[in-house]
Amino acid sequence: MAKRERVVRMSVEQPLWRALTGYRVLTMVYAVLLFAFGRSGYERPWIAVGYLTVLCCWTLATLPKVANAAGCTRRFLVADLAIALVGILLTPLADAQAQSFDGPTLPSIWTAGSVLAYAIKGGWRWAGVASSLVAVANIVERGHPSRDTFHNVLLVWVASIAIGYVVEVARASERTLARALEIEAATRERERLARDIHDSVLQVLAMVQRRGTALGGEAAELGRMAGEQEVALRTLVAGGLARPSLVSEDESEGAVVRVVDVDDEPDADAPTDLRVLLAPRAGARVTLSEPGAPVLLPPPAARELAAAVGAALDNVRVHAGEDAQAWILIEDWTDEVTVTVRDDGPGIPEGRLAQAEGEGRMGVALSIRGRLRDLGGTAELFSVPGQGTEVELKVPRGKAGEK
Repeated sequence: MAKRERVVRMSVEQPLWRALTGYRVLTMVYAVLLFAFGRSGYERPWIAVGYLTVLCCWTLATLPKVANAAGCTRRFLVADLAIALVGILLTPLADAQAQSFDGPTLPSIWTAGSVLAYAIKGGWRWAGVASSLVAVANIVERGHPSRDTFHNVLLVWVASIAIGYVVEVARASERTLARALEIEAATRERERLARDIHDSVLQVLAMVQRRGTALGGEAAELGRMAGEQEVALRTLVAGGLARPSLVSEDESEGAVVRVVDVDDEPDADAPTDLRVLLAPRAGARVTLSEPGAPVLLPPPAARELAAAVGAALDNVRVHAGEDAQAWILIEDWTDEVTVTVRDDGPGIPEGRLAQAEGEGRMGVALSIRGRLRDLGGTAELFSVPGQGTEVELKVPRGKAGEK
């Protein structure tokens, strides 16, 4: 099946990579100018010239590496920080007086660019490690560090960790925004489908129901079936059971929202929307209530939970009668999925379940509780004679995929 795909890329961290690229070039020029104006004070200027040559070549050659998160690999970060640390430790060899006053090191403030790359790439933890190594190198280079040295080291350490934390918050916000766009687009698509179906299929089914009831006989049975299908279709449309048309991905260059107008066959290993499996259960006597967003579970867990709900509805038909009303409620929590099946039947007399198990009828024990136990969940049954029965099925997300 053909599909049209449109990619919308969002990234609040991409401007940070562009700013870092400019910072590295400017600080490279600054380090060269510092040496040029203070060359006479170096006892071994050839060491400084050699190092700054390497620094300039490295900075210019690696500009694509700091253009985005994909190019800024861990191997590059280690090598980049190593060049900065080597420059700091070479400063006393090029200038023997560097330890006696708080002058600039050979890489000067270019070193902060290496630390910031760690912060943008890996967050505040990576920034803390990189800035700590720079702090140790500066203390070793000074020999007897002064108050200004500690001040500068602390400033780099705090600033890099703060930037790393801000980057992590920005990434989390991107993912939240991408998810919100998914839900918004799915809602718009659901509304469009609802309008189309309402203008065609639902009106035809409603007309068949009215005419069949009026004609009576076999036509009345046909009208009744059309009415049930109308209710089921309305539930399907109102619940938004269409597959989401947006897929958010957390890529290295920011959150990506891929808009798919017509999707191919779903992946067998992809999470299954529980609402899709339970939608066929809705009808004239079964009401389905579910969240507006997909309720995703691993396929085996979703199928077993849907089968347990089916077993509970079978019990309603058998024990509460064909005219009993049933309600299915799906609740999607952070750590678990809860499905409640309630009916308005006569309820279960006290001791009836134990008697059924003794007679070999294991519907509740095996079809419901057994399935939930295999998923690591629970099945609770509440019944008051004359007030109906309620079955509460809970599946923890952490264990649902272990089956």
